[in-house]
Amino acid sequence: MALDDVDFTVKEGEIHALVGENGAGKSTLMKVLSGVYPYGTYSGDIVINGNVVKLGSIKDGEKASVVVIYQELSLIKYMNVCENIFLGNEIVERGLINWDESFIRANKALKDVNLNINPSTLTINLGVGTQQLVEIAKALTKEARLLVLDEPTSSLTETEIENLFQILRQLKAKGMTCIFISHKLKEVFEIADRVTVLCDGRTRGTFEASELTEGKLISLMVGRELTQRFPTASHTAGETALEISNWTVINPEVPDKKALDDIHFFSRQGEILGIAGLMGAGRTELFLSILGAWGRKVSGEVKLFGKPVNTRSPSTVIGEGIAYLTEDRKAKGLVLIDNVRDNMALASLSKRLNNGLIDQDEELREVEKTIEDLSIKTPTVEQLVKNLSGGNQQKTVLGKWLMTEPKVLILDEPTRGIDVGAKYEIYTIMHRLVERGISIIMISSELPEILGMSDRIVVIREGKVAGELLRDEATQEKIIAYATGGM
Repeated sequence: MALDDVDFTVKEGEIHALVGENGAGKSTLMKVLSGVYPYGTYSGDIVINGNVVKLGSIKDGEKASVVVIYQELSLIKYMNVCENIFLGNEIVERGLINWDESFIRANKALKDVNLNINPSTLTINLGVGTQQLVEIAKALTKEARLLVLDEPTSSLTETEIENLFQILRQLKAKGMTCIFISHKLKEVFEIADRVTVLCDGRTRGTFEASELTEGKLISLMVGRELTQRFPTASHTAGETALEISNWTVINPEVPDKKALDDIHFFSRQGEILGIAGLMGAGRTELFLSILGAWGRKVSGEVKLFGKPVNTRSPSTVIGEGIAYLTEDRKAKGLVLIDNVRDNMALASLSKRLNNGLIDQDEELREVEKTIEDLSIKTPTVEQLVKNLSGGNQQKTVLGKWLMTEPKVLILDEPTRGIDVGAKYEIYTIMHRLVERGISIIMISSELPEILGMSDRIVVIREGKVAGELLRDEATQEKIIAYATGGM
Protein backbone atom coordinates (compact mmCIF):
# COMPACT_ATOMS: atom_id res chain seq x y z
CA MET A 1 0.00 0.00 0.00
CA ALA A 2 1.61 3.26 -1.19
CA LEU A 3 -0.45 5.42 1.19
CA ASP A 4 -2.06 4.34 4.44
CA ASP A 5 -4.51 6.64 6.30
CA VAL A 6 -2.63 9.82 5.36
CA ASP A 7 -3.84 13.13 6.82
CA PHE A 8 -2.42 16.23 5.14
CA THR A 9 -3.67 19.77 5.69
CA VAL A 10 -2.33 22.87 3.97
CA LYS A 11 -3.31 26.39 5.00
CA GLU A 12 -4.22 29.01 2.43
CA GLY A 13 -1.34 31.33 1.60
CA GLU A 14 1.48 29.21 3.07
CA ILE A 15 4.51 27.41 1.66
CA HIS A 16 4.19 23.88 2.98
CA ALA A 17 7.07 21.42 2.59
CA LEU A 18 6.39 17.73 2.03
CA VAL A 19 9.40 15.55 2.84
CA GLY A 20 10.20 11.87 3.16
CA GLU A 21 12.48 9.17 1.83
CA ASN A 22 12.08 7.90 -1.74
CA GLY A 23 9.14 5.52 -1.66
CA ALA A 24 7.55 7.31 1.32
CA GLY A 25 4.47 8.17 -0.75
CA LYS A 26 5.06 11.84 -1.69
CA SER A 27 4.59 11.37 -5.43
CA THR A 28 1.55 9.13 -4.95
CA LEU A 29 -0.08 11.71 -2.69
CA MET A 30 0.52 14.49 -5.24
CA LYS A 31 -0.89 12.34 -8.06
CA VAL A 32 -4.04 11.80 -6.02
CA LEU A 33 -4.26 15.52 -5.23
CA SER A 34 -3.81 16.57 -8.89
CA GLY A 35 -6.18 14.01 -10.44
CA VAL A 36 -3.51 11.80 -12.06
CA TYR A 37 -4.87 8.99 -9.89
CA PRO A 38 -8.64 9.47 -10.32
CA TYR A 39 -11.36 9.15 -7.70
CA GLY A 40 -12.11 5.48 -7.15
CA THR A 41 -8.47 4.37 -7.13
CA TYR A 42 -8.12 5.52 -3.51
CA SER A 43 -10.25 5.85 -0.40
CA GLY A 44 -10.62 9.03 1.63
CA ASP A 45 -11.54 12.63 0.82
CA ILE A 46 -9.87 15.60 -0.84
CA VAL A 47 -11.28 18.80 0.62
CA ILE A 48 -10.53 22.14 -1.06
CA ASN A 49 -11.89 25.33 0.52
CA GLY A 50 -14.32 23.27 2.59
CA ASN A 51 -15.72 21.33 -0.38
CA VAL A 52 -15.15 17.62 -1.03
CA VAL A 53 -13.89 17.22 -4.61
CA LYS A 54 -13.83 14.07 -6.73
CA LEU A 55 -11.09 14.45 -9.32
CA GLY A 56 -11.32 12.19 -12.35
CA SER A 57 -8.44 13.64 -14.35
CA ILE A 58 -5.67 16.26 -14.44
CA LYS A 59 -8.18 18.64 -16.06
CA ASP A 60 -10.43 18.21 -13.02
CA GLY A 61 -7.47 19.02 -10.79
CA GLU A 62 -6.76 22.20 -12.76
CA LYS A 63 -10.44 23.20 -12.56
CA ALA A 64 -10.07 22.83 -8.79
CA SER A 65 -7.11 25.26 -9.09
CA VAL A 66 -4.44 22.59 -8.37
CA VAL A 67 -1.39 22.55 -10.68
CA VAL A 68 1.70 20.34 -10.27
CA ILE A 69 5.11 21.27 -11.69
CA TYR A 70 7.14 18.08 -11.90
CA GLN A 71 10.90 17.64 -11.63
CA GLU A 72 11.01 16.70 -15.34
CA LEU A 73 9.63 19.87 -16.91
CA SER A 74 6.77 19.36 -19.37
CA LEU A 75 7.62 22.14 -21.85
CA ILE A 76 7.96 21.31 -25.56
CA LYS A 77 11.44 22.48 -26.57
CA TYR A 78 10.66 23.45 -30.17
CA MET A 79 7.51 25.41 -29.33
CA ASN A 80 7.73 29.02 -28.25
CA VAL A 81 7.01 30.22 -24.74
CA CYS A 82 3.47 31.42 -25.52
CA GLU A 83 2.55 28.12 -27.21
CA ASN A 84 3.86 26.21 -24.20
CA ILE A 85 2.02 28.37 -21.70
CA PHE A 86 -1.36 27.73 -23.32
CA LEU A 87 -0.73 24.17 -24.54
CA GLY A 88 -3.91 22.22 -23.81
CA ASN A 89 -5.54 25.39 -22.51
CA GLU A 90 -5.70 27.43 -25.72
CA ILE A 91 -7.71 30.66 -26.01
CA VAL A 92 -10.13 29.76 -28.81
CA GLU A 93 -12.67 31.99 -30.57
CA ARG A 94 -14.92 30.58 -33.31
CA GLY A 95 -12.76 27.50 -33.59
CA LEU A 96 -9.48 29.42 -34.01
CA ILE A 97 -6.72 30.23 -31.53
CA ASN A 98 -6.65 33.92 -30.66
CA TRP A 99 -2.89 34.47 -30.76
CA ASP A 100 -3.06 38.21 -30.04
CA GLU A 101 -4.88 37.59 -26.75
CA SER A 102 -2.62 34.61 -26.01
CA PHE A 103 0.51 36.76 -26.32
CA ILE A 104 -0.99 39.52 -24.15
CA ARG A 105 -1.87 37.06 -21.36
CA ALA A 106 1.42 35.18 -21.69
CA ASN A 107 3.34 38.45 -21.39
CA LYS A 108 1.41 39.36 -18.22
CA ALA A 109 2.06 35.90 -16.66
CA LEU A 110 5.78 36.17 -17.47
CA LYS A 111 5.97 39.59 -15.80
CA ASP A 112 4.21 38.11 -12.72
CA VAL A 113 7.21 35.78 -12.31
CA ASN A 114 9.75 38.55 -13.07
CA LEU A 115 10.65 37.18 -16.51
CA ASN A 116 11.49 39.77 -19.12
CA ILE A 117 11.46 37.55 -22.21
CA ASN A 118 9.53 37.64 -25.46
CA PRO A 119 6.68 35.07 -25.50
CA SER A 120 7.75 34.15 -29.05
CA THR A 121 11.14 32.88 -27.79
CA LEU A 122 11.76 29.20 -28.52
CA THR A 123 11.85 27.22 -25.28
CA ILE A 124 15.01 25.35 -26.32
CA ASN A 125 16.89 28.65 -26.08
CA LEU A 126 16.04 29.10 -22.39
CA GLY A 127 18.05 27.91 -19.41
CA VAL A 128 16.57 25.43 -16.94
CA GLY A 129 15.92 28.11 -14.33
CA THR A 130 13.99 30.24 -16.83
CA GLN A 131 12.02 27.19 -18.00
CA GLN A 132 11.06 26.52 -14.39
CA LEU A 133 9.60 30.04 -14.14
CA VAL A 134 7.78 29.58 -17.46
CA GLU A 135 6.11 26.52 -15.90
CA ILE A 136 4.97 28.69 -12.98
CA ALA A 137 3.70 31.35 -15.42
CA LYS A 138 1.78 28.58 -17.18
CA ALA A 139 0.19 27.61 -13.86
CA LEU A 140 -0.82 31.25 -13.24
CA THR A 141 -2.70 31.39 -16.55
CA LYS A 142 -4.75 28.44 -15.29
CA GLU A 143 -5.63 30.53 -12.23
CA ALA A 144 -3.95 28.03 -9.91
CA ARG A 145 -4.48 28.63 -6.20
CA LEU A 146 -2.50 25.59 -5.08
CA LEU A 147 0.89 25.15 -6.74
CA VAL A 148 2.80 21.92 -6.16
CA LEU A 149 6.55 21.98 -6.95
CA ASP A 150 8.27 18.59 -7.08
CA GLU A 151 12.06 18.90 -6.54
CA PRO A 152 12.07 22.28 -8.30
CA THR A 153 15.73 23.12 -7.58
CA SER A 154 17.41 19.85 -8.60
CA SER A 155 18.98 21.35 -11.76
CA LEU A 156 19.22 25.02 -10.77
CA THR A 157 22.22 27.16 -9.86
CA GLU A 158 22.39 28.97 -6.52
CA THR A 159 21.37 32.24 -8.22
CA GLU A 160 18.42 30.56 -9.95
CA ILE A 161 17.30 28.98 -6.65
CA GLU A 162 17.45 32.39 -4.97
CA ASN A 163 15.34 33.87 -7.78
CA LEU A 164 12.81 31.01 -7.58
CA PHE A 165 12.41 31.48 -3.82
CA GLN A 166 11.89 35.21 -4.30
CA ILE A 167 9.06 34.46 -6.79
CA LEU A 168 7.47 31.93 -4.42
CA ARG A 169 7.49 34.48 -1.60
CA GLN A 170 5.88 37.05 -3.90
CA LEU A 171 3.17 34.56 -4.91
CA LYS A 172 2.60 33.70 -1.26
CA ALA A 173 2.13 37.40 -0.47
CA LYS A 174 -0.62 37.45 -3.13
CA GLY A 175 -2.40 34.51 -1.47
CA MET A 176 -1.00 31.61 -3.50
CA THR A 177 -0.58 28.32 -1.59
CA CYS A 178 2.49 26.19 -2.39
CA ILE A 179 3.43 22.60 -1.61
CA PHE A 180 7.22 22.30 -1.85
CA ILE A 181 8.69 18.80 -2.23
CA SER A 182 12.46 18.56 -1.78
CA HIS A 183 15.25 16.34 -0.48
CA LYS A 184 17.39 19.42 0.19
CA LEU A 185 16.70 20.08 3.84
CA LYS A 186 18.54 23.40 3.86
CA GLU A 187 16.03 24.68 1.30
CA VAL A 188 13.11 23.31 3.29
CA PHE A 189 14.14 25.38 6.30
CA GLU A 190 14.78 28.43 4.12
CA ILE A 191 11.42 28.53 2.30
CA ALA A 192 8.79 26.53 4.25
CA ASP A 193 6.34 27.75 6.89
CA ARG A 194 5.32 24.24 7.91
CA VAL A 195 6.60 20.73 7.14
CA THR A 196 4.72 17.44 6.78
CA VAL A 197 6.78 14.23 6.99
CA LEU A 198 5.80 10.98 5.28
CA CYS A 199 7.42 7.66 6.18
CA ASP A 200 6.43 4.30 4.64
CA GLY A 201 3.18 5.73 3.30
CA ARG A 202 2.05 7.16 6.63
CA THR A 203 2.03 10.68 8.03
CA ARG A 204 4.68 11.11 10.73
CA GLY A 205 3.32 14.54 11.58
CA THR A 206 3.10 18.20 10.55
CA PHE A 207 5.40 20.71 12.25
CA GLU A 208 6.23 24.38 12.22
CA ALA A 209 9.53 24.64 10.36
CA SER A 210 10.88 26.94 13.07
CA GLU A 211 10.39 24.17 15.67
CA LEU A 212 12.48 21.56 13.81
CA THR A 213 16.20 20.93 13.53
CA GLU A 214 17.84 19.15 10.62
CA GLY A 215 18.67 16.16 12.82
CA LYS A 216 15.10 15.88 14.09
CA LEU A 217 13.71 16.10 10.55
CA ILE A 218 16.06 13.40 9.27
CA SER A 219 15.10 11.01 12.09
CA LEU A 220 11.40 11.59 11.31
CA MET A 221 11.99 10.89 7.63
CA VAL A 222 14.00 7.69 7.99
CA GLY A 223 12.14 6.39 11.03
CA ARG A 224 15.36 6.04 13.01
CA GLU A 225 18.07 8.21 14.49
CA LEU A 226 20.73 9.06 11.91
CA THR A 227 23.62 10.28 14.01
CA GLN A 228 25.87 11.31 11.13
CA ARG A 229 25.37 12.27 7.51
CA PHE A 230 28.50 10.53 6.22
CA PRO A 231 29.85 7.13 7.27
CA THR A 232 33.37 7.24 8.70
CA ALA A 233 36.10 5.33 6.90
CA SER A 234 39.87 5.39 6.67
CA HIS A 235 41.34 4.88 3.21
CA THR A 236 44.89 3.98 2.30
CA ALA A 237 45.70 5.32 -1.14
CA GLY A 238 47.73 3.07 -3.41
CA GLU A 239 49.35 3.55 -6.79
CA THR A 240 48.16 6.06 -9.37
CA ALA A 241 45.16 4.64 -11.24
CA LEU A 242 44.04 7.36 -13.66
CA GLU A 243 46.35 10.13 -14.85
CA ILE A 244 45.29 13.01 -17.11
CA SER A 245 47.94 15.24 -18.70
CA ASN A 246 47.74 18.34 -20.96
CA TRP A 247 44.03 17.67 -21.57
CA THR A 248 42.55 20.31 -23.88
CA VAL A 249 39.15 20.17 -25.58
CA ILE A 250 37.36 22.53 -27.99
CA ASN A 251 33.68 23.21 -27.31
CA PRO A 252 31.71 21.42 -30.08
CA GLU A 253 29.11 24.23 -30.15
CA VAL A 254 31.59 27.12 -30.19
CA PRO A 255 34.40 26.57 -32.74
CA ASP A 256 37.90 27.49 -31.55
CA LYS A 257 36.78 28.08 -27.95
CA LYS A 258 38.54 25.91 -25.38
CA ALA A 259 36.06 24.23 -23.05
CA LEU A 260 38.89 22.52 -21.19
CA ASP A 261 42.39 23.97 -21.12
CA ASP A 262 45.56 22.04 -20.23
CA ILE A 263 43.99 19.92 -17.48
CA HIS A 264 46.29 17.89 -15.21
CA PHE A 265 45.13 15.63 -12.36
CA PHE A 266 45.36 12.04 -11.11
CA SER A 267 43.40 9.60 -8.99
CA ARG A 268 44.81 6.79 -6.91
CA GLN A 269 43.71 3.28 -6.17
CA GLY A 270 41.80 3.03 -2.90
CA GLU A 271 40.78 6.70 -2.59
CA ILE A 272 37.84 8.98 -3.35
CA LEU A 273 38.85 12.00 -5.41
CA GLY A 274 36.25 14.79 -5.17
CA ILE A 275 35.72 17.10 -8.15
CA ALA A 276 34.22 20.46 -7.13
CA GLY A 277 33.35 23.63 -8.98
CA LEU A 278 30.47 25.84 -10.02
CA MET A 279 27.86 24.67 -12.52
CA GLY A 280 29.22 25.32 -16.01
CA ALA A 281 32.84 25.03 -14.87
CA GLY A 282 33.38 22.01 -17.14
CA ARG A 283 33.36 19.14 -14.63
CA THR A 284 30.94 16.85 -16.49
CA GLU A 285 32.37 17.84 -19.88
CA LEU A 286 35.85 16.88 -18.65
CA PHE A 287 34.89 13.30 -17.90
CA LEU A 288 32.62 12.89 -20.92
CA SER A 289 35.55 13.97 -23.09
CA ILE A 290 37.81 11.44 -21.37
CA LEU A 291 35.24 8.80 -22.27
CA GLY A 292 35.26 9.96 -25.90
CA ALA A 293 31.66 11.15 -25.66
CA TRP A 294 32.06 14.94 -25.90
CA GLY A 295 34.19 17.67 -27.45
CA ARG A 296 36.20 18.50 -30.59
CA LYS A 297 39.94 18.60 -31.30
CA VAL A 298 40.72 16.70 -28.12
CA SER A 299 44.39 16.62 -27.18
CA GLY A 300 46.36 15.36 -24.22
CA GLU A 301 46.97 11.98 -22.64
CA VAL A 302 44.99 9.57 -20.48
CA LYS A 303 46.84 6.79 -18.67
CA LEU A 304 45.36 3.92 -16.66
CA PHE A 305 47.93 2.38 -14.31
CA GLY A 306 50.67 3.89 -16.47
CA LYS A 307 49.37 2.63 -19.83
CA PRO A 308 47.93 5.03 -22.45
CA VAL A 309 44.18 4.75 -23.05
CA ASN A 310 42.56 5.19 -26.46
CA THR A 311 39.73 7.69 -25.84
CA ARG A 312 38.17 7.71 -29.32
CA SER A 313 34.98 5.94 -28.22
CA PRO A 314 33.14 5.20 -24.95
CA SER A 315 33.14 1.44 -25.62
CA THR A 316 36.93 1.41 -25.87
CA VAL A 317 37.37 3.38 -22.63
CA ILE A 318 34.82 1.23 -20.77
CA GLY A 319 36.61 -1.88 -22.04
CA GLU A 320 39.85 -0.57 -20.51
CA GLY A 321 38.19 -0.40 -17.07
CA ILE A 322 36.86 3.18 -16.73
CA ALA A 323 33.14 3.53 -15.93
CA TYR A 324 31.01 6.69 -15.75
CA LEU A 325 27.74 7.02 -13.85
CA THR A 326 25.80 9.91 -15.37
CA GLU A 327 24.28 12.79 -13.39
CA ASP A 328 20.93 12.20 -15.15
CA ARG A 329 19.95 8.62 -14.40
CA LYS A 330 16.46 8.81 -15.93
CA ALA A 331 17.41 10.30 -19.29
CA LYS A 332 20.89 8.82 -19.77
CA GLY A 333 21.50 6.11 -17.19
CA LEU A 334 18.47 3.85 -17.43
CA VAL A 335 15.98 2.44 -19.91
CA LEU A 336 12.95 3.22 -17.76
CA ILE A 337 10.50 1.03 -19.72
CA ASP A 338 12.80 -1.99 -19.34
CA ASN A 339 13.32 -4.22 -16.31
CA VAL A 340 16.04 -4.27 -13.65
CA ARG A 341 17.79 -7.31 -15.12
CA ASP A 342 18.19 -5.90 -18.63
CA ASN A 343 19.29 -2.49 -17.34
CA MET A 344 21.97 -3.96 -15.10
CA ALA A 345 23.32 -6.30 -17.77
CA LEU A 346 23.38 -3.69 -20.55
CA ALA A 347 26.95 -2.37 -20.20
CA SER A 348 28.63 -5.76 -19.77
CA LEU A 349 26.94 -7.94 -22.41
CA SER A 350 30.24 -8.68 -24.16
CA LYS A 351 31.58 -10.34 -20.99
CA ARG A 352 28.90 -13.05 -21.25
CA LEU A 353 29.03 -13.75 -24.97
CA ASN A 354 29.61 -17.39 -25.89
CA ASN A 355 29.77 -18.16 -29.62
CA GLY A 356 27.77 -15.02 -30.32
CA LEU A 357 25.07 -15.84 -27.76
CA ILE A 358 24.54 -14.35 -24.31
CA ASP A 359 24.84 -16.80 -21.43
CA GLN A 360 21.56 -15.88 -19.75
CA ASP A 361 22.10 -18.17 -16.76
CA GLU A 362 25.39 -16.45 -15.94
CA GLU A 363 23.75 -13.07 -16.52
CA LEU A 364 20.96 -13.86 -14.05
CA ARG A 365 23.45 -15.04 -11.42
CA GLU A 366 25.51 -11.86 -11.74
CA VAL A 367 22.45 -9.59 -11.65
CA GLU A 368 21.03 -11.31 -8.57
CA LYS A 369 24.41 -11.16 -6.81
CA THR A 370 24.76 -7.45 -7.57
CA ILE A 371 21.21 -6.76 -6.36
CA GLU A 372 22.07 -8.51 -3.10
CA ASP A 373 25.44 -6.74 -2.74
CA LEU A 374 23.86 -3.31 -3.24
CA SER A 375 20.67 -4.09 -1.27
CA ILE A 376 18.46 -3.00 -4.17
CA LYS A 377 14.82 -3.21 -3.15
CA THR A 378 12.92 -4.79 -6.03
CA PRO A 379 10.30 -7.57 -5.92
CA THR A 380 11.93 -9.40 -8.87
CA VAL A 381 14.62 -8.84 -11.50
CA GLU A 382 11.75 -8.40 -13.98
CA GLN A 383 10.43 -5.28 -12.21
CA LEU A 384 10.31 -2.22 -14.50
CA VAL A 385 12.95 0.28 -13.43
CA LYS A 386 10.50 3.19 -13.66
CA ASN A 387 8.59 1.64 -10.73
CA LEU A 388 11.59 1.73 -8.37
CA SER A 389 12.27 4.56 -5.93
CA GLY A 390 14.94 7.10 -6.85
CA GLY A 391 17.49 5.54 -4.52
CA ASN A 392 16.98 2.05 -5.95
CA GLN A 393 17.13 3.41 -9.49
CA GLN A 394 20.48 4.98 -8.64
CA LYS A 395 21.76 1.71 -7.19
CA THR A 396 20.60 -0.08 -10.35
CA VAL A 397 22.73 2.28 -12.49
CA LEU A 398 25.64 1.73 -10.10
CA GLY A 399 25.15 -2.02 -10.35
CA LYS A 400 25.22 -1.81 -14.14
CA TRP A 401 28.67 -0.25 -14.06
CA LEU A 402 30.01 -2.52 -11.32
CA MET A 403 29.15 -5.49 -13.55
CA THR A 404 31.75 -4.13 -16.04
CA GLU A 405 34.39 -4.69 -13.29
CA PRO A 406 35.82 -1.14 -13.44
CA LYS A 407 39.20 -0.09 -12.14
CA VAL A 408 38.15 3.59 -12.06
CA LEU A 409 34.55 4.52 -11.26
CA ILE A 410 33.45 8.09 -12.06
CA LEU A 411 30.30 9.12 -10.18
CA ASP A 412 28.66 12.31 -11.46
CA GLU A 413 26.29 13.75 -8.80
CA PRO A 414 25.80 10.26 -7.27
CA THR A 415 23.12 11.30 -4.76
CA ARG A 416 21.12 13.83 -6.80
CA GLY A 417 17.38 13.50 -6.21
CA ILE A 418 17.55 10.80 -3.54
CA ASP A 419 16.70 11.03 0.14
CA VAL A 420 19.05 11.17 3.12
CA GLY A 421 18.66 7.48 3.98
CA ALA A 422 19.44 6.37 0.42
CA LYS A 423 22.35 8.81 0.30
CA TYR A 424 23.89 7.15 3.34
CA GLU A 425 23.56 3.75 1.64
CA ILE A 426 25.30 5.07 -1.50
CA TYR A 427 28.11 6.53 0.63
CA THR A 428 28.55 3.20 2.44
CA ILE A 429 28.74 1.35 -0.89
CA MET A 430 31.37 3.84 -2.11
CA HIS A 431 33.56 3.10 0.91
CA ARG A 432 33.23 -0.65 0.32
CA LEU A 433 34.28 -0.24 -3.32
CA VAL A 434 37.32 1.80 -2.31
CA GLU A 435 38.31 -0.95 0.13
CA ARG A 436 38.21 -3.36 -2.83
CA GLY A 437 40.84 -1.20 -4.58
CA ILE A 438 38.60 0.73 -6.96
CA SER A 439 39.57 4.33 -7.59
CA ILE A 440 36.46 6.52 -7.23
CA ILE A 441 36.14 9.99 -8.72
CA MET A 442 33.09 11.85 -7.41
CA ILE A 443 31.71 14.99 -9.07
CA SER A 444 29.36 16.83 -6.74
CA SER A 445 27.74 20.25 -6.42
CA GLU A 446 27.02 19.61 -2.73
CA LEU A 447 29.92 21.00 -0.71
CA PRO A 448 29.06 18.99 2.46
CA GLU A 449 29.17 15.84 0.30
CA ILE A 450 32.52 16.81 -1.22
CA LEU A 451 33.98 17.51 2.23
CA GLY A 452 32.39 14.49 3.90
CA MET A 453 33.43 11.87 1.35
CA SER A 454 36.63 12.98 -0.42
CA ASP A 455 40.21 12.07 0.43
CA ARG A 456 41.45 14.76 -1.97
CA ILE A 457 39.57 17.53 -3.78
CA VAL A 458 40.30 19.03 -7.20
CA VAL A 459 38.47 22.28 -7.97
CA ILE A 460 37.61 23.13 -11.59
CA ARG A 461 37.04 26.73 -12.69
CA GLU A 462 36.26 27.83 -16.26
CA GLY A 463 37.68 24.65 -17.78
CA LYS A 464 40.92 24.68 -15.78
CA VAL A 465 42.19 23.12 -12.57
CA ALA A 466 41.97 25.96 -10.06
CA GLY A 467 43.44 24.12 -7.09
CA GLU A 468 43.79 20.92 -5.11
CA LEU A 469 43.10 20.34 -1.41
CA LEU A 470 43.78 17.47 0.95
CA ARG A 471 40.91 16.31 3.15
CA ASP A 472 42.37 17.76 6.36
CA GLU A 473 42.93 21.24 4.89
CA ALA A 474 39.71 21.52 2.88
CA THR A 475 36.91 23.89 3.94
CA GLN A 476 33.84 25.24 2.16
CA GLU A 477 35.43 28.68 2.11
CA LYS A 478 38.60 27.43 0.39
CA ILE A 479 36.67 25.44 -2.20
CA ILE A 480 34.44 28.42 -3.02
CA ALA A 481 37.47 30.69 -3.23
CA TYR A 482 39.13 28.39 -5.79
CA ALA A 483 35.83 27.93 -7.68
CA THR A 484 35.19 31.67 -7.98
CA GLY A 485 38.75 32.85 -8.56
CA GLY A 486 39.26 34.22 -5.06
CA MET A 487 42.54 32.36 -4.57
